[in-house]
Amino acid sequence: QPDLRRFLRRRRIAGRIARRGVESTERLGRHRWKIERTIAWLDGYRRLTVRYERNGRNFLGFLCLAAAITCWKKLPHPT
Repeated sequence: QPDLRRFLRRRRIAGRIARRGVESTERLGRHRWKIERTIAWLDGYRRLTVRYERNGRNFLGFLCLAAAITCWKKLPHPT
């Protein structure tokens, strides 16, 4: 986990975990829905939902492919 924390810190991504009495869940919800929405988009790919790949590199490859396809679908396409 320390490696992951350094990875996120280099990209200026901060963890946001609500603690009782410190930060309200309403305020945290503004950030949380983005993550939940993204995970819901990726749940549409069966190969990622049920992890068939034992090799982490293959799984990461499919995850990147699913994210790229999802972004492509969200782009405005000329009609």
